[in-house]
Amino acid sequence: MRNETFGARLRGQETLYGGWATIGDVIAVGAMAAAGLDYVVIDLQHGGATERDLPALTTAIASAGATPVARVRHAHPADIGRALDLGCAGVIVPNVESAEQARAVVGACRYPPAGYRSGGGVLAGRDEPFCVIMVESGAAMADLGQTLALPGVDGIYVGPRDLSYSLGCELDPADPVLRPALEQIWSACRAAGKPAGVHSADGATARLYRENGCRLVNVASDVLAIARTTSAELAAARQ
Repeated sequence: MRNETFGARLRGQETLYGGWATIGDVIAVGAMAAAGLDYVVIDLQHGGATERDLPALTTAIASAGATPVARVRHAHPADIGRALDLGCAGVIVPNVESAEQARAVVGACRYPPAGYRSGGGVLAGRDEPFCVIMVESGAAMADLGQTLALPGVDGIYVGPRDLSYSLGCELDPADPVLRPALEQIWSACRAAGKPAGVHSADGATARLYRENGCRLVNVASDVLAIARTTSAELAAARQ
């Protein structure tokens, strides 16, 4: 186990490798964490887990040696506070459209006087939680420089599917519209000295983003990993 906190590693220069958990099951998240990942994201926005599942899921992830993170349902103080109170070391926050909204999100992660988070979380960690803002639209891109300048914004995580919807382009890292948008985000993060990630669900795409400077690198998503492995093994058995 490392003595350095995940937040400190995130704020440094290290590349961190993660997995995405949409199955709200302790065995599933524990197995993913035990594969050697630095962090596992519990997807409360689009996955099957609820806040009620968080104590068991975060404990399983931490026991297997990874850091538990939540992608919360919405950029709302109640969603953010509950995830942090129930064992998550930090949050990835979707639906952030402006720097003003990002400021409110940071405030929801911090106790007074730095923010307005309420105390008393039964599983709240002693370390200051980290806050990663999702960029998923043209509006969020327009405010990116101001968002990155905010103290307490620890990184940017791109939702490429929603960003492609917003930009009216294909979900393809090489798309002539999406690719320049990603490069613009990466450049802004480098200038601000803060890490960037683009969501991916396989190692090849994750490596592509890592080679372009991303330091939050998601290598697998549980449901897709099960489906791909099962399909591959079935094909091998039938040969």
